[in-house]
Amino acid sequence: MLKKRSFSLSRHRTSVALEAEFWVLLEADAAAAGKNLTALVGEVDVARGLRPLASALRVHALAVAQHRPK
Repeated sequence: MLKKRSFSLSRHRTSVALEAEFWVLLEADAAAAGKNLTALVGEVDVARGLRPLASALRVHALAVAQHRPK
């Protein structure tokens, strides 16, 4: 099931719907980096190129999961 979150990025509001499991990974990554989720989403937004934000966040979360200690 998708969970929708809203953010202010570059002075405009946007909403992103992702599966709860992705949000857990993204929140943990933000906390580990000492930043809030909005800051992390903003960084992914800036670096995403032409990829949709939801897709870029899923790819980022996947990279986080792949580099987590087992």
